Amino acid sequence: MGFISIISFAHKLIEERVQPGETVVDGTAGGGVDTAFLARLVGPSGIVHAFDIQQQALDRTASRLEQECPGRDVRLHLRSHEAMLDAIPEENHGRIGAVMFNLGYLPGADHETVTEPASTLAALEASARLIRRGGIITIVLYTGHSGGLEEAAEVERWAASLPQKHFQTLQYRFMNQINHPPYLIAIEKR
Repeated sequence: MGFISIISFAHKLIEERVQPGETVVDGTAGGGVDTAFLARLVGPSGIVHAFDIQQQALDRTASRLEQECPGRDVRLHLRSHEAMLDAIPEENHGRIGAVMFNLGYLPGADHETVTEPASTLAALEASARLIRRGGIITIVLYTGHSGGLEEAAEVERWAASLPQKHFQTLQYRFMNQINHPPYLIAIEKR
């Protein structure tokens, strides 16, 4: 028996905090794994907003949703995650149960299209405003691509600077794995 994977741990943290019927966000839709997870979690009465800058990613996500959880209210946004405050209705600001991110590039696609520190930090700031008390932000960081280590360092600095009175943060990582293994930063709003 081994430790729980990075993605599974992120899912576990969210499952403990999100209820059916809530509104949640996937900041990096990618292949739709997290979007489908969130759609199942919030059920038919919940809403998922999923963001990606690549149509290919949203097409993959839509296909996965059609197969795994048809009929769920998932709103796909072909725009940067830094625009989530504008895309999510104002009445949901401060009421979002969870926001998920997988930083890096879309597996099986162009590795030149990657998340960037400036838009990621703007999206994280927006997420901190969007989540409710007890809500969670999960950030899976992939650092093996060009710019990945720099983006991860910026995210770590941002998370560490959050006021302890209002947020608690944690980092979950495998320390002795080779080839830049992903790791998780999770933030809960108090």
